[in-house]
Amino acid sequence: MSANSFDARSTLQVGDESYEIFRLDKVEGAARLPYSLKVLLENLLRTEDGANITADHIRALGGWDSQAQPSQEIQFTPARVIMQDFTGVPCVVDLATMREAVKELGGDPAKINPLAPAELVIDHSVIADKFGTRTPSARTSSWSTAATRSATSSCAGARPPSTSSRSSRPAPASSTR
Repeated sequence: MSANSFDARSTLQVGDESYEIFRLDKVEGAARLPYSLKVLLENLLRTEDGANITADHIRALGGWDSQAQPSQEIQFTPARVIMQDFTGVPCVVDLATMREAVKELGGDPAKINPLAPAELVIDHSVIADKFGTRTPSARTSSWSTAATRSATSSCAGARPPSTSSRSSRPAPASSTR
């Protein structure tokens, strides 16, 4: 729960649903920030804890100057991590291997979980490696199928996530139920 030093926590009512939001306009300088820094500012407001993320961090971001050298490191606490297959598959395999090692050593493999919920996105971008031929889509489709088989077979040792892991559709960055 946020320390809410700027009294930014609010509720947005949409029909019968109620959403917790953090109002950026409560932070001086927020209106002139680029969109990417507004996302970071919302994250800081949402995760302010007085220790890792303080009101000073939030003020520093509100006072951001594009011409100045950064003088303060600012924390970012993602709500989830989304990976593509070439980074996500090795991560899942590493988790499975660590769980197996912990189990062999007599420990509880359920304790080996990411700190943040992670979603694995398998996204083989369409590759038109046969452009200009009569059957580019068929050849690309067969290549994509082979790539998918290769990627999923390397996960043979992977185990399903424990009950503390979750997979869900990403929520908008500015709202949480």
